[in-house]
Amino acid sequence: MRYPSRVSIVEVGPRDGLQNEATGVSTADKIAFVDLLSAAGHGTIEVSAFVSPRWVPQMADAADVFAAISRHPGTRYSALVPNLAGLERARQSGLTEIAVFAAASETFSRRNINQGIETSLDIYGQVCARALDLGMRVRGYVSTAFGCPFEGVVPISKVVAVSEALVKMGAAEISVSDTIGIAHPGQVPGVVAAVAERISIERVALHFHDTRGAALANVLAAMEMGVSVFDASAGGLGGCPYAPGATGNVATEDLIYMLDGLGIETGVDLEALLEASRFIESRIDHPLPSRFYRATMAHHR
Repeated sequence: MRYPSRVSIVEVGPRDGLQNEATGVSTADKIAFVDLLSAAGHGTIEVSAFVSPRWVPQMADAADVFAAISRHPGTRYSALVPNLAGLERARQSGLTEIAVFAAASETFSRRNINQGIETSLDIYGQVCARALDLGMRVRGYVSTAFGCPFEGVVPISKVVAVSEALVKMGAAEISVSDTIGIAHPGQVPGVVAAVAERISIERVALHFHDTRGAALANVLAAMEMGVSVFDASAGGLGGCPYAPGATGNVATEDLIYMLDGLGIETGVDLEALLEASRFIESRIDHPLPSRFYRATMAHHR
């Protein structure tokens, strides 16, 4: 088994994690959380989303958060942008990196952003063109890549088609996302291999949710295929709106504990990361699900 010697982690706790939290987190607390994540050595942090506050109230303060975080040299800070209006707000906040979010399932796309896949890709084409003109780096998410809460099985050909469309628009990296935490290690190689036939493996990232407890096993399966970029969320922050009560993204601590054990570099300091998770746990209304975090906290009591 050949694993990469270094893995890049895209920390999505402040955006994907918090946007699914029922508790409103104050702007000052979000800023402090991002600063603690920066201090832990993260290379990329997805800080917020420039979306309509009507749709995602938790992200309404995106501009205020970006205005006040301490930007570490060597850390990239990004935000999710759904349209040209969001891109303009991102530009005003001095962003050099954005992400767009397309689904591989038609029903999910309509339920999630009120548009079919085709329409969403037209809009993202305009967003990408403008972002590239502004010298920004664009990341593309392909959600429901391993299964859909409404349609069930999602054909791999659809995942490949949407991934390819985003790359043609200028996305530097494609995060193939298991939105509902349904992927398993038997499924991962097939999806990755199909996408990698059209897009170089260096540009493929994976975004696993741990809803069914298989996220770390999926990371191992993906690393065997040559993937070396993974999305994770501090403390396992954030549930899944389509799977009530389910755990959220794979916890950054759990992922780093495993990678450290394999001798794979991430550049992230686990102790410092625990500080960030401990801080944000005190600002939400439930314990964080990260296994490593829970075990460490129990040990420290």
